[in-house]
Amino acid sequence: MTSPWKLLAAALCLSLMSPACTSKNRLEGYLYQRLNADPTTLDPAFIVDVTGGSIAAKLFNGLVRLDPDLNIVPDIAGKWDIRDSGKVYTFYLNRGVRFFNGREVTAEDFRFSFRRILHPLTRSPNTWVFDSILGAEEFMKGQTADVRGIEVLDAYTLRITLRRSFAPFMNLLTMTAAYVVPGEEIERKGPEFSFRPVGTGPFILKSWEHNTELALKANEGYFAGPPKIRGIIYRVIPEDLTAVTEFELGNLDVIAVPAYEFARYSRSQEWQGLISSGRGLNTYYLGFNCSRPPFDDAALRRAVAGAIDREKILATFYEKRGRIARGPVPDLLRQWDAPALHPYDPAKSMAVIDGSGIKSRVVTFYVNADQEVIDLAEIIQSYLKTAGITVAIKQLEWSAFKSAINKGEADMFWLSWWADYPDPENFLFPLFHSSNHGPSGNRARYTNREVDRLIEAGQRTPDRSLRNQYYMKAERIIAEESPWVFFWHKTDFIVKQQQVKDHRIYPIYTIDKGTGVSF
Repeated sequence: MTSPWKLLAAALCLSLMSPACTSKNRLEGYLYQRLNADPTTLDPAFIVDVTGGSIAAKLFNGLVRLDPDLNIVPDIAGKWDIRDSGKVYTFYLNRGVRFFNGREVTAEDFRFSFRRILHPLTRSPNTWVFDSILGAEEFMKGQTADVRGIEVLDAYTLRITLRRSFAPFMNLLTMTAAYVVPGEEIERKGPEFSFRPVGTGPFILKSWEHNTELALKANEGYFAGPPKIRGIIYRVIPEDLTAVTEFELGNLDVIAVPAYEFARYSRSQEWQGLISSGRGLNTYYLGFNCSRPPFDDAALRRAVAGAIDREKILATFYEKRGRIARGPVPDLLRQWDAPALHPYDPAKSMAVIDGSGIKSRVVTFYVNADQEVIDLAEIIQSYLKTAGITVAIKQLEWSAFKSAINKGEADMFWLSWWADYPDPENFLFPLFHSSNHGPSGNRARYTNREVDRLIEAGQRTPDRSLRNQYYMKAERIIAEESPWVFFWHKTDFIVKQQQVKDHRIYPIYTIDKGTGVSF
């Protein structure tokens, strides 16, 4: 039976005569998906966004990768060993892995790829992935001609030496920046490699009509076995309403459920069994500027946290699309008892606020222009008004918003952090170490020397249980001092067409190689 929504969508399309509403001539065996925006590049050296990274994961491979349970498993390297207290890594490559141009991958290709990212002339934004390697710093400064810590022992053996132990290093090697690329194609294509990439992955770029459509075709010679589908078509559709319409007309196979459609889809008998969810590795938060009054006062920050009923907001406004956050580290990564949650206690909060002097000023609250964020900001504003704090919301488009909070212009701001790699360190060092104030991640400008010391100790400790002790202590101090009001870890929801089989949501986009889905 056709749903009323499908009839309405079809009627709207006919009345508007929009090209996006036209029924598409589908390629048989291809999975049709939506992109919110065109990728800026598909060159691993320059990818910094989820859109580009999720596509690159299907075009390239690294030494190692993550499995769905966030374990590090072989990719092009079939095995490895780690010695000298986590300073020396030796990788043994599988033979017979080939680039799309037919050439076999060797250890020299990884040396070239990593060295390329570190080379000052490349100007890669991803040098931080490899800057712990011995000699990387000198090479990036132009003081040496090579990176001492990257050595080719033979055609299939690569050794990497770090300048000191760095526990998250193997996780970094699962990232987009650590994918291998062929030097001859980089030299031949130059900047065009960004748009005509050559990798080793399960899919090959077939075509790219910028801002309209990007097509991948299956790599039948993929070393881990060919995909179960013939290819993937990504259609660039910025507007959620258009994407929903296209999905319900059958022109898309899978979409992320927009926030405003969550209730309808989750209650619909037609779609209910076709919705799946995945707990995201993210933390959403209300950030304070801790470097100046009024929020250089930890007691006042805690009072703000206690004045907002986060659990009620999560249950009502956010429709339970997440899990309450007790600290910055997501529940999926935390291997220790969570910090105590600052409870909703408006009376106690108002007592602190009354004695703080904050009532005599207006607090600026910066948000981006997303409507859901604006609505949430107004809810927070209402709670704080009840507590005695006057809040002025300032809406900015994304680039202006990010620039403003990087510069420390806001008193408060709404933001989220998503994992680049599945290690608690990724939610501690960038966000709370005092060396990272501003664009590096610590936009709250939080400074605590003991937290710095604990995070650094965790980075240097190969023993996981001891490392977790350091991170636990750091997180508990952070939670107590409240540079953020910790809101929730978002759960992702997708809805798919009936014929799509084995489509999964992964906690980190690099896990999804596209080889498991079928029709």
